Amino acid sequence: MDTFALVVTIGVALFFTYTNGFHDSANAIATSVSTRALTPRAALAMAAVMNLAGAFLGSGVAKTVSEGLIQTPEGSKGMGILFAALVGAITWNMVTWYFGLPSSSSHALFGGMVGAALAGGTTVYWSGVLEKIIIPMFVSPLVGMAVGYLVMTAIMWIFRRSNPHKAKRGFRIAQTVSAAGMALGHGLQDAQKTMGIVVMALVIADVEDYGDPIPVWVKILCAVMLSLGTYAGGWRIMRTLGRKIIELDPPQGFAAETTGASIMFTTAFLFKAPISTTHVITSAIMGVGATKRVNAVRWGVAKNIILGWFITMPAAATVAATSFWIVNLAFL
Repeated sequence: MDTFALVVTIGVALFFTYTNGFHDSANAIATSVSTRALTPRAALAMAAVMNLAGAFLGSGVAKTVSEGLIQTPEGSKGMGILFAALVGAITWNMVTWYFGLPSSSSHALFGGMVGAALAGGTTVYWSGVLEKIIIPMFVSPLVGMAVGYLVMTAIMWIFRRSNPHKAKRGFRIAQTVSAAGMALGHGLQDAQKTMGIVVMALVIADVEDYGDPIPVWVKILCAVMLSLGTYAGGWRIMRTLGRKIIELDPPQGFAAETTGASIMFTTAFLFKAPISTTHVITSAIMGVGATKRVNAVRWGVAKNIILGWFITMPAAATVAATSFWIVNLAFL
């Protein structure tokens, strides 16, 4: 029964990674597709490959997720807590995907972990949640918006005397590089979050100990599922990011992607903070768009997106807590 619970929990974790892939594929490629720098299928294939590569670049984010947010629960109850956390995250991913809202899969997972832990009587490390989740949740969009604005302003100044048509052609080519950087950063950040959950499940089942290196098979499975989900594509969210916030041209797309990729690599390697790729790229698009004129950004759409960010963790936590109570009644 313990082995069955472990296999089911890992399977659900991998399915979460798949939903993360198609939910967040827009983060990496929406700007490139909307500016016609890449065709949708070519962009998705590139993003899938770079997501796969990014998953092998580090393990700091995985360590934060597996050790820094909640106390590792024990036994069958602990596996039930992890299962419920994943159900909460998957449910919120599906709801926001249906409505085309680019919400954070990462914060859905963190909300699910906190909600399930509270329902199951497991200690939540609130200092870790505050430092690694809540503060970056507020800071990263502000940084993304500010840096996006500055990068786009610099591009406009550097290329102020260039032929507009030649410049746009050049930036379309450059966008293939910046989009690849975004996808690599997404793999680095988001594949590791699921690795952290799988490692926690292995520790609960006494298969692994904390401090052991992440098994290669865990890295491969998480990376492959994220890539498959990415290739499936999240067209509803792609339309929101690529068209509904602002109509992007190639220089703006390049600026937004370069900003997003830079922030993701910095936070992963320097701070080991599992930030939301959705928050970063969306805010970077807003900052880039504001260089044209402030009212060029459709702030009504932006407001709905930001509102979704604030309710993601509580909503996923509520679903996860409810799921744990059901699992507890039925199986524990």
